[in-house]
Amino acid sequence: MDPARVLVEPPDAPGSLAPEDMSFHGQVLALWRRVLQRRAPQVLERLEGDATAPLPAGREAIPFLQALNIRFQLERIVAENAAIRHRRATETEGGPAAVAQSFAALVATTGEGRRIADLAQRTIVAPALTAHPTETKRVTVLEIHRRIYRGLVMLEIERWTRRERARIEAEIESDIDLLWMTGELRLDRPTPDDEIAWGLHFFRDILFDATCQVFEGFTDALADSPDATPGLRFHSWIGGDRDGNPGVTVEVTRRALEAGRATVTDRYDAMLTEAVERLSINERIVPLPTAEARALAALAEAEGTAGRNPNERFRQAVSAIHRKLRADRYTHVADFIGDLRQVERALLSIGAEAECGRYIRPIRWLAEVFGFRTVTLDIRQNSTVTTAALRDIWGPDAPAYGDAAWSCRLRAELSAETVEAPDPARLAAGTGELLSLLALMREAREGGDPGAVGPFILSMTRSAEDLLGVLLLARYAGGDRETPEISVVPLFETIADLRAAPEILREVLAVPQARRAMAGRTRSVEIMLGYSDSNKDGGFFCSSWEVHRAQSRIVAELDRIGLSPAFFHGRGGSVSRGGAPTQRAIAAQPPGTIGGRIRITEQGEVVSARYANRGTAAAHLELLISSALEHRLRKPNRLVVPEHDDALEALAGLSQIAYARLLHAPGFLDYFQEASPVEELASLKIGSRPARRFGAASLDDLRAIPWVFAWSQNRHLTTGWYGIGSAVEEFLVVRGAPGLALLREMFGSSELFRLIVDECEKTLYQTDLAVARDYASLVVAPETRARIFGLIAREYDRTVDAVLRIARADGIARRFPEFRARFESRRADLDRIHRLQIALLRETRAETDGRRVSIPLQQSMNCISTALGWTG
Repeated sequence: MDPARVLVEPPDAPGSLAPEDMSFHGQVLALWRRVLQRRAPQVLERLEGDATAPLPAGREAIPFLQALNIRFQLERIVAENAAIRHRRATETEGGPAAVAQSFAALVATTGEGRRIADLAQRTIVAPALTAHPTETKRVTVLEIHRRIYRGLVMLEIERWTRRERARIEAEIESDIDLLWMTGELRLDRPTPDDEIAWGLHFFRDILFDATCQVFEGFTDALADSPDATPGLRFHSWIGGDRDGNPGVTVEVTRRALEAGRATVTDRYDAMLTEAVERLSINERIVPLPTAEARALAALAEAEGTAGRNPNERFRQAVSAIHRKLRADRYTHVADFIGDLRQVERALLSIGAEAECGRYIRPIRWLAEVFGFRTVTLDIRQNSTVTTAALRDIWGPDAPAYGDAAWSCRLRAELSAETVEAPDPARLAAGTGELLSLLALMREAREGGDPGAVGPFILSMTRSAEDLLGVLLLARYAGGDRETPEISVVPLFETIADLRAAPEILREVLAVPQARRAMAGRTRSVEIMLGYSDSNKDGGFFCSSWEVHRAQSRIVAELDRIGLSPAFFHGRGGSVSRGGAPTQRAIAAQPPGTIGGRIRITEQGEVVSARYANRGTAAAHLELLISSALEHRLRKPNRLVVPEHDDALEALAGLSQIAYARLLHAPGFLDYFQEASPVEELASLKIGSRPARRFGAASLDDLRAIPWVFAWSQNRHLTTGWYGIGSAVEEFLVVRGAPGLALLREMFGSSELFRLIVDECEKTLYQTDLAVARDYASLVVAPETRARIFGLIAREYDRTVDAVLRIARADGIARRFPEFRARFESRRADLDRIHRLQIALLRETRAETDGRRVSIPLQQSMNCISTALGWTG
């Protein structure tokens, strides 16, 4: 079982669990029933009665929705525990290599341990945690979930007496009771500082430990290369992403940097304290070689700890490291790592490998991954904002953006020996804020950990001038012309921008200052690819193909000028936003596109799903790293199958046309707004940023997350399949039987096409036109309702037919029995929640006080997203 599949998709249903897992499922639900019996017996009686009976209306619905939401979450926790238990059982029975996508399995199947060790040293895999508003659970709730998970782990132990087991069950029941009394909804919108604390809690409680577990697994699998370690790094956008979020200011970013440093140094403090307490090695009993003894003595003498613990040089040296860290006297994180390595060498010189592995090496591993920062904080802003700042600085005589005069002035000032610093007094507040941000980035990079701040990611990059503009702004903020202190990363989001990406890169990299800023000494250019907005722009199939094709074209373009790409994949949790099983998603990347670095966003509910506990987090990180290494091993060079590419290009174009017909159909926007809770979902206080970038009431300005959220709430799920049916139908009209044979051959041999079809099929199974028709009844104009719903229903039928023909299947999702089972286990409850939500929407919209969104309506949105396994 792929752990990422369990966590990204909705969790296993009772029907798909092994017998021992069914026992856990039954125990947890029994505890849930006991809480309800005590707190709300009428709720339990009704929920466990007639499954087709409607839920109560109005405020009476609150406890019913709360109970269902808790049950959905408990089932997910059971499934997470089952996945890890299955992994352990597999390893127990068949050894580490029996675990799919593990380091040991990769070594065993390839027989290239030395090459894997070498590649691991040269491959940076960097998850980037974001505060995208798709996580509905508060930190308090996440912590309760983690305690319940740990309780399940405790119940696995067979040595407990009946009384001890009853006590563990009582603690789990108490935590379920706390879930009931705590409540799920946020009463206040989280601030950026709340989001920073939310992100860092995963590191403090889970990821520091999980990282050491991953490194231990790696060194065990590659015993012949004991010094090799995986190139794991963590980035974060939390406190740095200001694209459309006015709450993220320079001071917020500064606090995020400070909080990251404090979080990891607190962990070092605790680990060094333990090492000092435990490393009571007496030199009179175990003499040190002269060189190592002198090195440890030098450490101790430099910090004045040589007089402590006589004859215990290790305690003296580690105390010195500890004192220096606490006093903030390390000028660079490399010096800290160097001192730890010195202690390691000394321990190894006396055969104390076990003690080194327990007390010192884990600190060094963490220092190499987390530095003095915990995460590298990326900065993101929209090109609209940076363009406005330039216009503000240039004043009334600024050329028009897009004109040749704009480009000329931009390039002239960028290459000038000096630029005149703008007068802060005459600048708009936003411009001053942006210049202060760029100055802070330079300051952070000059500190003790240059990795504390990441690149400036430019959303909606549409031209070379957009990227050059950021570099010029950095000069206005006091940056150097010859040695840019910031790196700029283009984010290509729309279909048009993905297609233009190679030309934009060719043009911008021809400018020496830009080449130095974007490629540096590594000769590697980072490029971010947007899955969400490209989906909103062109539909699922077109987006998937254009992101894939853009990578191949960018590789070829950069290769011509002696550079290589490092792709940053802006994936979300749902299929519509790039979510897919981790190993398959990486395997489907074009050959030659995973070089020395791959980055992937971990957004919202994906963070809490993948990193909710140490076992799950370690399994996911191992899967991520091993998949990247496997791709580099198996697909090192670009490979083109022209017949496949021609077919994918044709299908993508045809699907985009069909998708565009829907979006531009008369009345479509009215249908979308009235047949979904898109306007009401803004009341869910799940993120600090607004649903629209600039507040405009247009589809273009709507973020991709509420776009996907709305279509999943009303069970249309068009973002995961619309346009594919028409594309295949028209393709076969032209190509006939040979065309169908080609698509079936691609289904068997093209990892990209197979992934698209599989994820489309699962989305079709979750789509429910009967429920969708009920939501359509909310559309005021009967003609609009009938016409738009008719377009969607007919395309659904076409797409179902297309998928079944390509896969040679006799029913939707019959190829995925576990997926069907877990979804069917919730279908009846989902139907009841949908019926209630429709009634609540109708009631809310009938009121005259500006659509006050009730607690039950907000709860219904939470419940549906929890049951489906994603928000946006």
